[in-house]
Amino acid sequence: MSALTLAQANTILTVAVAKAREAGYKPMGIAVLDASGNLKAFASEDGASMFRFDIARAKAWGAVGMGASSRVLMQRAKDNPNFFVSLSATSAGKFLPQTGAVVIKDASGQIIGAVGASGGTGDEDEAICIAGLEAAGLAHG
Repeated sequence: MSALTLAQANTILTVAVAKAREAGYKPMGIAVLDASGNLKAFASEDGASMFRFDIARAKAWGAVGMGASSRVLMQRAKDNPNFFVSLSATSAGKFLPQTGAVVIKDASGQIIGAVGASGGTGDEDEAICIAGLEAAGLAHG
């Protein structure tokens, strides 16, 4: 299994921010985590609110921890709310099953991290994450 590099994380951030500006989204916070859920890189755009880091990281942390995009996790939470409330409590609030994060996969399909964004709608957040991954030559799930 390969590891997510700082260069890849920085590419994800740079392209995600550029995509957000190009689309005219609100100021974003974007968190890139490694496979263990540790912060690899973070960007906070000028004007982003103080909650952006916590939300972006919690979306990505949940995605990497559960091995699925936060969009999938949000749907699962609707079907099993007690389990997901328990996950959030167990993780001391670091888990947020809301659209806006995707897992990062290497060329062999192994999960090597996740990226989450906060600032726009869930769809906007997810779109900039995917744009960043694609620019870094990585896959998502």
